[in-house]
Amino acid sequence: MNVIYPLAVPRGRRLCCEVCEAPAERVCGACTVTYYCGVVHQRADWGSIHEKICQLLIPLRTSMPFYNSEEERRHGLQQLQQRQKHLIELCYTVAQKYIFEGKHEDAVPAALHSLRFRMNVHGLSSVELVPAYLLLAEASLGLGRVVQAEEYLSQAQWTVLKSTECSYAIHSLLHRNLGLLYMAKENYDEARYHLANDIYFASCAFGTEHIRASGGYFHLANIFNGLKKLDLADTLYTKVSEIWNKYLNDHYQVLSQARIQQIDLLGKRFETDTGLDEAQEAEAIQILTSILNIRESTSNKAPQKTIFVLKILSMLYFLMMNSSKAKEYALRALHLAKKQKLSVQEQDTIQGLLNLISVEEAQPIT
Repeated sequence: MNVIYPLAVPRGRRLCCEVCEAPAERVCGACTVTYYCGVVHQRADWGSIHEKICQLLIPLRTSMPFYNSEEERRHGLQQLQQRQKHLIELCYTVAQKYIFEGKHEDAVPAALHSLRFRMNVHGLSSVELVPAYLLLAEASLGLGRVVQAEEYLSQAQWTVLKSTECSYAIHSLLHRNLGLLYMAKENYDEARYHLANDIYFASCAFGTEHIRASGGYFHLANIFNGLKKLDLADTLYTKVSEIWNKYLNDHYQVLSQARIQQIDLLGKRFETDTGLDEAQEAEAIQILTSILNIRESTSNKAPQKTIFVLKILSMLYFLMMNSSKAKEYALRALHLAKKQKLSVQEQDTIQGLLNLISVEEAQPIT
């Protein structure tokens, strides 16, 4: 980190902090194109996203080279836009992952980067800005900054209202965040209205049984749980569990069948895959562990529901290649299944999962 000397800054050029847009006093010594008001914001940005994108920013924030032809210039501009679009998605995914992990402070700089890159590529009034506004709103809610969250949501709403080409997916995200806002304000009628709209638009975009619709069901269940409407909450938590079970079980079965048929004749480690990005994996963990905590608190009433969620978490971690966590949840499921004297078939299913995890643990990483 280097101090900026005012006399070295060209006249008329204003250097702003990457995090708060206050006048900058320091510059990143690694890329020399990113500025900060002080050490605190530099450390916050580095820990959040800058370490991952530091060198990627150099070609975006330095003067374009001289091109010998119009064709070269167009190619250079295309490369520049591709880099910016890559950074939009990277920063967005990182910020989402932080939010699902409860690291709301860390999410803010990454979400701000995603917003600025979107503005550069799509303009100041594009509907493509909405997902970044919604991330910033959700991070603000997580930090207890309700007024700031409302400001970001107002920006998102206004942008959607002006747009004639807003997708169902963006409408879904907008209503989900409005639902979370009203939950934070304890206005549960408004919260339910928006979460119902979230589920509707997510279902239109992806289908009623898609994992992208599960978040709306989950937050709606949380409202009913808080209002002590436990039957409604239970039905919705079961719905969410079934959605994730179907999705993960489909991936698990492919891998399981490959093992049975001994397709991997060379004995190499199988490549497992959830089909999810890092943020979606973090969302799955957050949703399913929350449901597990609720199920365990009432395990004496419906132990099968606890076992069901334990199995889903075991499959998730197995497909994420986290064998130790997968084994932990599978063992807990098997122990509870034996304790509750569940059917032999049910116990065999869990044992089969444990066996596959053990085989994967024994295989060398190649």
